[in-house]
Amino acid sequence: MSIRVKILILFTALTVFIITLIAGGAYFLANQYSFTDFYKRLEIRAIVAARAALIKDRDNSATYTEIRNEHLERMPYEKEYFLKLDKEGHFNRPTSLAALPGSFFEMVQLQGKANHRSGDIFFTGVEFGSDPDRYIVIVSARNDFGRRYMADLKHVLTICLGTAGILVLAAGFFFSRYILQPVRVMTAQVKNIRAHNLHLRLDSPDSNDEMFELAQTFNNMLDRLETAFETQNNFVSNASHELGTPLTAIIGEAELALNKQRSDAEYRQSIQVILGEAERLEHITKSLLRLAQTGFGGKGQQRERIRVDELIFSVKDTIDQINPDNKVEIDYSMLPEDEAKLFILGDAQLLHLAFSNIVQNACKYSDNHPVSVALAATDTNIILLIQDQGIGIPASELPFIYDPFFRASNTSGYKGYGIGLPLSRNIIRLHGGNIIVNSQQGKGTEIRITLPVA
Repeated sequence: MSIRVKILILFTALTVFIITLIAGGAYFLANQYSFTDFYKRLEIRAIVAARAALIKDRDNSATYTEIRNEHLERMPYEKEYFLKLDKEGHFNRPTSLAALPGSFFEMVQLQGKANHRSGDIFFTGVEFGSDPDRYIVIVSARNDFGRRYMADLKHVLTICLGTAGILVLAAGFFFSRYILQPVRVMTAQVKNIRAHNLHLRLDSPDSNDEMFELAQTFNNMLDRLETAFETQNNFVSNASHELGTPLTAIIGEAELALNKQRSDAEYRQSIQVILGEAERLEHITKSLLRLAQTGFGGKGQQRERIRVDELIFSVKDTIDQINPDNKVEIDYSMLPEDEAKLFILGDAQLLHLAFSNIVQNACKYSDNHPVSVALAATDTNIILLIQDQGIGIPASELPFIYDPFFRASNTSGYKGYGIGLPLSRNIIRLHGGNIIVNSQQGKGTEIRITLPVA
């Protein structure tokens, strides 16, 4: 069932229910008013009948009789009863009034009047006169007028309810169509967006409402998808190029070696070139595999408590083995007094790889000038600060430093593949941390790494 049909059904049902509730309340109140009005009319007839029949003054009696005959229309099944009360308040009840309860007569004597209903017959009794001529005057009749009035009212309300239901259904149809029109437009636009036209965007309504927010949300999602597709295309293109270069060199060198008979030295030289390119290919392949595994949604990693200062010492040993001429200096001045603040939860091998890549890059792009590695901690985070005095990164190229295979324009004289920094950032973010790079071309680079304390 579509949302439009659900809105139509819900809107119609709710409105019809409210109208029915109001109509039912009106019918109930009208019915109660009809009873009250009929009892009042019976009371007037009882008083007039008593004055006409019981007043001894003939002129007044004749006057009331004339009023009753000329101005008070006789009601259906109207009857009058005059019950004389003795000094003790006793009276003789006729058999025709057997349906009246004793409380009715008690109420008349206590309050001067009382009402009662037995089926379709209504009774009203009033006390008239004074001792020794004291009477209970009772008038009974059937409320045919009120019954016809309520039947007509019920008929009218039923017609109005049916008409209102049809009108509400029609209004709900156009209402749901109008409300969901922007959604249908968005749906049609989204259906037209494919991988080849991700640049298209939804039209945002002028009103600042939920539809505007929905359109903006879709557009933001499309921005991210377009960026992801472009990044993927660039990644595939760059990966193909980076993998193709050593493969071309290997194939070319092998063909050249097999082209004619050569000396042992020449074969050795060719094999040496092939080995170097194969090692380069292996390095690129492993880096791509690590980059894929440490991306969001990649393989889960085993977490353990790691002491970061010990991890930094291990990274320094690794750098010393790879580059004995490095000038990496570890700054101990900001180490926290509380050793508990030096522990994090994570994968030691991955973090070692991330820190090694960053420190190694600092050494490489600063031509082995001094590199400072400082470690500090707050109550919630461990901060690692790596500073070099190298070539820096052009300001216009800083937004692209995390794109795989991207290399700054001033790094052509340095060997590299543009994978180390994206890989390091993925590892750090995988551990709930953050990395910030500040750099000035020709002055050096500062990398700030933040990781949560265990």
